[in-house]
Amino acid sequence: MFLSVLRSETAASPERMARALAGLRAYQAAPREKRPDPNPAIHRAGRVSLRDYGGEGRPVVFVPSLINPPDILDHSPASSLVQWIAAQGFHAWLIDWGSPGSEDRDLDLAAHVERLLVPLLRALPEPPVLIGYCLGGTLALGAAAITPTAGVATIAAPWHFEGYGEGRPTLAATWAAVQPAATMLGLLPMEVLQAGFWQLDPTRTIAKYEMFADLAPDSGAARAFVRLEDWANAGPPLPYAAAASLFEDCIANDLPGKGEWMIAGTPVDPLALACPTVEFVSLTDRIVPAATAIGLADRRDLGAGHVGMVVGRRARAQLWEPLANWITALG
Repeated sequence: MFLSVLRSETAASPERMARALAGLRAYQAAPREKRPDPNPAIHRAGRVSLRDYGGEGRPVVFVPSLINPPDILDHSPASSLVQWIAAQGFHAWLIDWGSPGSEDRDLDLAAHVERLLVPLLRALPEPPVLIGYCLGGTLALGAAAITPTAGVATIAAPWHFEGYGEGRPTLAATWAAVQPAATMLGLLPMEVLQAGFWQLDPTRTIAKYEMFADLAPDSGAARAFVRLEDWANAGPPLPYAAAASLFEDCIANDLPGKGEWMIAGTPVDPLALACPTVEFVSLTDRIVPAATAIGLADRRDLGAGHVGMVVGRRARAQLWEPLANWITALG
């Protein structure tokens, strides 16, 4: 799939193709830093764990996407949003979705909220603030609809899936092609999702490898690129039912945006939640376009990309500090 995208994007420029391939080879050969061991898992629900990042005060639970590893929120000592929040006077926790097995094939997105996420939140001594990233923000809103929550902040979280616009047929074609095999496996490999994401923005996919070809291998920028790409290209598979509800209920039929997504018999309406809410929206993202945003009254527009606004150089001023100030203001 990557080579197909590469040929399409560089058909008129052999020089660009050679440069992108050089960047790809450099990425493949780059040395990898040893990742630290995960923080302790204090509570578990099935395969899912709630990891303790320390701190004191109000509990703040980070809910990452199901699609990539949770460590984007604890990416490196210098770019760990979870550790930074713990140092600001809050008790930080991180959901780790684990790796699904055959017993999880029938868990759709709503079941992930009801059976896995909510029991972990109820294990805490008081209702937490939820911070949901990407699809984790969608799930965090679902949790807030059925369990007491002190507040919900979302970061690049899709809700109005019709906002994918011209990308919806591309994603539908991806699902149609792989759905029979996913049915047999009971799982959807992450590589399939990554291929779909590449097709949403093929120009940027190729351009980033062209850019990497020009970086000094031992530079901080090169190391940061490798960390981010390794994260973006990694992750466990999705249970079949979760994949089906993502592609069919959300992307194809936009049940959340229509107010028809139900959890435990309760329709999820972000605008009707009893707790305070805020959403941080990237204006340049293609994986979660701004058109898919929730539409909360408290919306903070960001110019950075999907990953960059979480761990990039401007993240602290654009996202981290406003987020901490918002949590503090909850009282």
